[in-house]
Amino acid sequence: MREFLEQWKPRARARHHVLAAALLWTCVGLGLTAAGLHWCLGADPPWPAALMGAGVTLGILKGRVALEKAARKAAARIAVRGDDRCLGGFLSWQTWLFVLAMMGLGAALRHSEVPRALLGVVYTAVGAALLWGSRTFWAVWSRTP
Repeated sequence: MREFLEQWKPRARARHHVLAAALLWTCVGLGLTAAGLHWCLGADPPWPAALMGAGVTLGILKGRVALEKAARKAAARIAVRGDDRCLGGFLSWQTWLFVLAMMGLGAALRHSEVPRALLGVVYTAVGAALLWGSRTFWAVWSRTP
């Protein structure tokens, strides 16, 4: 069975792993930011601009403080693993578990009584942080042969 799985494993170069990470962080960041901004716009005036600004500002701060470091660590992990590895391994299994937990938390928040405008700030912040952190992957990808 193991031989069968090894034969059909979707292998890829390290450059493609970095690209997969960059695309994941960028696409999820764009989606969360778009949803967050949409919910911020639903607030009563004059709050939409303040809520959007707070979300983007918090997101950039979180991106600079935490997600740049996480992206550098993930890119270094990909480089160490090298080429011809399973494409799904561009994130560690612990990180995949964290992704699932964050998805669950997002679903719980969306179904909670928390006002959409407040969720908009949270979603915008998380999305902006992911977009900020994705810059690291794009930079690594552009330098990798």
